[in-house]
Amino acid sequence: MQPAMPVKMYTSSWCGDCWRARRFLQKHKIDLEEINISHNGEAAALVMSHNGGKRRVPTFDINGSFHGNPPLSKLAALLVPLHLDSAQDGQKS
Repeated sequence: MQPAMPVKMYTSSWCGDCWRARRFLQKHKIDLEEINISHNGEAAALVMSHNGGKRRVPTFDINGSFHGNPPLSKLAALLVPLHLDSAQDGQKS
Protein backbone atom coordinates (compact mmCIF):
# COMPACT_ATOMS: atom_id res chain seq x y z
CA MET A 1 0.00 0.00 0.00
CA GLN A 2 1.29 3.44 -0.90
CA PRO A 3 1.49 6.01 1.88
CA ALA A 4 -1.38 8.48 1.92
CA MET A 5 -0.74 11.94 0.55
CA PRO A 6 -0.60 14.58 3.23
CA VAL A 7 -3.80 16.48 3.82
CA LYS A 8 -3.57 20.13 2.82
CA MET A 9 -5.29 22.47 5.22
CA TYR A 10 -5.80 26.07 4.16
CA THR A 11 -5.93 28.27 7.25
CA SER A 12 -5.63 31.76 8.61
CA SER A 13 -4.02 32.93 11.83
CA TRP A 14 -7.32 34.20 13.30
CA CYS A 15 -9.32 30.98 12.78
CA GLY A 16 -10.47 29.01 15.85
CA ASP A 17 -11.89 26.19 13.70
CA CYS A 18 -8.44 25.84 12.11
CA TRP A 19 -6.89 25.43 15.54
CA ARG A 20 -9.40 22.66 16.45
CA ALA A 21 -8.91 20.87 13.12
CA ARG A 22 -5.10 21.07 13.40
CA ARG A 23 -5.24 19.62 16.90
CA PHE A 24 -7.56 16.81 15.73
CA LEU A 25 -5.24 15.88 12.85
CA GLN A 26 -2.12 16.01 15.02
CA LYS A 27 -3.78 13.88 17.71
CA HIS A 28 -4.44 11.21 15.10
CA LYS A 29 -0.95 11.52 13.59
CA ILE A 30 -2.23 12.57 10.18
CA ASP A 31 0.33 14.20 7.89
CA LEU A 32 -0.64 17.79 7.33
CA GLU A 33 0.55 20.51 5.01
CA GLU A 34 -0.75 23.80 6.36
CA ILE A 35 -1.09 26.81 4.06
CA ASN A 36 -1.97 30.19 5.54
CA ILE A 37 -4.12 32.07 3.04
CA SER A 38 -3.43 35.37 4.83
CA HIS A 39 0.13 35.24 3.47
CA ASN A 40 -0.50 33.52 0.13
CA GLY A 41 -2.72 35.19 -2.45
CA GLU A 42 -2.68 32.21 -4.80
CA ALA A 43 -3.86 29.91 -1.97
CA ALA A 44 -6.57 32.43 -1.02
CA ALA A 45 -7.83 32.46 -4.61
CA LEU A 46 -7.87 28.65 -4.67
CA VAL A 47 -9.89 28.51 -1.44
CA MET A 48 -12.33 31.09 -2.80
CA SER A 49 -12.74 29.15 -6.04
CA HIS A 50 -13.87 26.08 -4.07
CA ASN A 51 -16.09 27.94 -1.59
CA GLY A 52 -18.38 30.13 -3.66
CA GLY A 53 -16.04 33.13 -3.53
CA LYS A 54 -15.62 32.98 0.25
CA ARG A 55 -12.38 32.72 2.22
CA ARG A 56 -13.74 29.75 4.18
CA VAL A 57 -11.17 28.26 6.51
CA PRO A 58 -10.21 25.68 7.25
CA THR A 59 -10.55 24.30 3.76
CA PHE A 60 -9.10 20.85 3.20
CA ASP A 61 -7.66 19.33 0.05
CA ILE A 62 -7.86 15.57 0.48
CA ASN A 63 -6.54 13.84 -2.64
CA GLY A 64 -7.75 16.68 -4.84
CA SER A 65 -11.21 16.93 -3.27
CA PHE A 66 -11.90 20.22 -1.48
CA HIS A 67 -13.99 20.56 1.69
CA GLY A 68 -14.72 23.91 3.32
CA ASN A 69 -14.83 23.81 7.13
CA PRO A 70 -16.39 20.37 7.62
CA PRO A 71 -17.36 19.22 11.13
CA LEU A 72 -14.68 17.01 12.71
CA SER A 73 -16.95 13.98 12.33
CA LYS A 74 -17.18 14.55 8.57
CA LEU A 75 -13.44 15.21 8.36
CA ALA A 76 -12.80 11.86 10.07
CA ALA A 77 -15.12 10.11 7.60
CA LEU A 78 -13.32 11.76 4.66
CA LEU A 79 -9.98 10.44 5.94
CA VAL A 80 -11.05 6.79 6.30
CA PRO A 81 -10.60 6.00 2.56
CA LEU A 82 -6.98 7.11 2.94
CA HIS A 83 -6.47 4.28 5.45
CA LEU A 84 -6.35 6.73 8.30
CA ASP A 85 -8.70 4.65 10.42
CA SER A 86 -7.38 6.15 13.64
CA ALA A 87 -9.25 9.33 12.73
CA GLN A 88 -12.60 7.58 13.25
CA ASP A 89 -11.78 6.89 16.89
CA GLY A 90 -11.74 10.60 17.67
CA GLN A 91 -14.61 11.95 15.60
CA LYS A 92 -16.05 13.86 18.54
CA SER A 93 -12.73 15.37 19.68
